Amino acid sequence: MVLLLLLLFTVTSDGRAQRVLGLKKNDSCLCEVNSTVWSFPVVKYETVLQQVHTCEGSLNSLAEQLKISSQRLPQIQAQVTSLTARLGPYKYLHNQGLYSALSLRLLGQQLSQLETDVGVVHSQLNNAQTKKLSKEVVKLRTHVDRLETADVVNMKAVKEKLRYLKNNVESCKSIPKDFTGQDRYCLKGLITNISDPVTTKLSPYGKSYISGSWGKQAQMENEDQKYSYWVLPLANSHIWGNTLRVYQNYEDFMASTNHKDFTFASSYSHPNAIEGPSAVLYGKALYYNCYRSADVCRYDLETNEVKRVTLPGTGVGFNNKFPYCYYDCRLNSDVDVEADETGLWALYATLGNHGNLVISRLVWNGETKTLNVTQTWETRLFKKAVSNAFMVCGVMYATRYVNDYREEVFYAFDTATGKEDNSLAIRLEKVAKGMASLSYNPTNKQIYMYNDGYLLAYQAYF
Repeated sequence: MVLLLLLLFTVTSDGRAQRVLGLKKNDSCLCEVNSTVWSFPVVKYETVLQQVHTCEGSLNSLAEQLKISSQRLPQIQAQVTSLTARLGPYKYLHNQGLYSALSLRLLGQQLSQLETDVGVVHSQLNNAQTKKLSKEVVKLRTHVDRLETADVVNMKAVKEKLRYLKNNVESCKSIPKDFTGQDRYCLKGLITNISDPVTTKLSPYGKSYISGSWGKQAQMENEDQKYSYWVLPLANSHIWGNTLRVYQNYEDFMASTNHKDFTFASSYSHPNAIEGPSAVLYGKALYYNCYRSADVCRYDLETNEVKRVTLPGTGVGFNNKFPYCYYDCRLNSDVDVEADETGLWALYATLGNHGNLVISRLVWNGETKTLNVTQTWETRLFKKAVSNAFMVCGVMYATRYVNDYREEVFYAFDTATGKEDNSLAIRLEKVAKGMASLSYNPTNKQIYMYNDGYLLAYQAYF
């Protein structure tokens, strides 16, 4: 009977005891028992086994991912640290909204200076254009005042308007004195065409000197050196130089004879040495970018004296910060010194103008013996998207790379009106890929290119 009781209380597969009712007959106990409840749960076992295998595979995959993540974590942390440092100046976007008090204060200071400049110009000229400028400045002041209380005016639009008005003020200063009938070519509008090279010559220093500049003396009223030509190679790393070679006339230049060399710095690293492939011989002086600085130097060929002026702007680019690039960057071509019918110019870029080209006018004061910047315009043309630029009649022309044998003049900015033209497509042929420098000469209306050791000249047509 004890054995019978054990059978009657057999445990089922799900862990519960099963009680079975029976019938006693002839000293025996008869009962029905469902034996299926005692069968091994094969299906459930296989399901659980599959889950175990799946979990094991997932764990192995997670372990591998964890290993890879552990290896990449230092790289990700370094990237985050770098991004955090780069985004630091813009924290106010999250903490204080779109405009911080500092940015508004700086904008207000710029506008105050503009109001002062407009007031001075208006008091001197008092014409329709200055009256219009005065009204626009008053309107802009209203917008800036609104920015201080509510985010309802687009800061970018206000800054663009400020840039436009500043350019107009600079143009107003220039028009009465410099741009009215001083040269008959300047009344004909923009350049319409450029000839094929009318002069093609290898540099007297050889083809290995791929960077430098050359041209004809550019001051129109200078008689002593009216017909002189010059070449300035960059002898150190195609970046720095300290020697100017001058020929008295075109024939001597073509024959590479009867030249005179001038050394305007004692070494390539002297503060008075030239940096970058841009210079211009204007009258009896050479103008160029001074070594490792945002300065323009003036070297007097007669006295050997060097004077300089620092270019205006926030974060003026030099030492290969904003070189001419487009297809292939020309090392340290940050500051480009040019000459035209109206005088001397410096073309460069600044952080304050977001790397876009800035145009400053240079004036030499013979009485005080000082080099000064009198006016500055800000363009919307990114300097690193330009292969070179030059000035003609107060208009800046910019070029871009087409192929190894052609450049294209595609952009113009007129300092007399503050207007720009993006529709130009004037071809400029060359004999080699790299264009180190490009400059215009007002005495003969020719354009000079230093083309990887080749010296090319073109005729400009208006």
